[in-house]
Amino acid sequence: MKRVVVKVGSAVLTQNDSIALERMKDLVDFLCELRKTNDVILVSSGAVAAGYTALKLHRSVLQNKQALAAIGQPILMNKYSKKFGVHDVLSAQVLVTAANLKREDEIQRIKDTVNTLLSNGVIPIINENDATSTKELVVGDNDQLSAYITKHTDSDLLIILSDIDAYYDKDPREFSDAKIVKIVHSINQNELEKEAAPHGAFATGGILTKLKAANYLLGHGIDMVLTSGYDLSDIKSLMLQNRHVGGTLFTKAT
Repeated sequence: MKRVVVKVGSAVLTQNDSIALERMKDLVDFLCELRKTNDVILVSSGAVAAGYTALKLHRSVLQNKQALAAIGQPILMNKYSKKFGVHDVLSAQVLVTAANLKREDEIQRIKDTVNTLLSNGVIPIINENDATSTKELVVGDNDQLSAYITKHTDSDLLIILSDIDAYYDKDPREFSDAKIVKIVHSINQNELEKEAAPHGAFATGGILTKLKAANYLLGHGIDMVLTSGYDLSDIKSLMLQNRHVGGTLFTKAT
């Protein structure tokens, strides 16, 4: 049995300043299917966005973002709990900060917690502790967090479900002839040094943070998939039917 980390971004989980419940349902349905043959860990963005659905604080102010995260995290977890409950699957919240991932003893505690949850059939839902973090919330992105979690939980694969459906040979927003690169074995350093261009109001990185996550994992011999979180047909084909139709696979394997 493989261990898979699935990361979902705020752009996928929210729509028109509300939680996108139908997309969340589709995500949970997929995860429950995936867990039949894999250990599954979910890294979920969306706390700040969920908080904004309840209280319209200005998001550009750090203290407001932290307050929104504090409001939104239980809202988000409640929605997940209900969706997983339909499948009789228990979910659990695991909040971490970047500091937790810099000390071996704290990394081990995270790993022990995740292992205990998985061994008891529980889906761990991991997020940054944005309500009390500072640097992580300003610079923070769950693409990087999910890459670290993938490595430190001895997982075999990271799946990033995003509003970006794949890695392209050029920017598809600027070039109509841009083509998907289905398999990537290495990432050019120039690509890793470009300025981040987040798409949504709650996004924190765009393609750059995803490439950095992939580069980090490739350096540790771990695969990553980048594909659409709006339409899960490509990831279902890959993970449930072993057919690589769409999205990008970052892998050292040839």
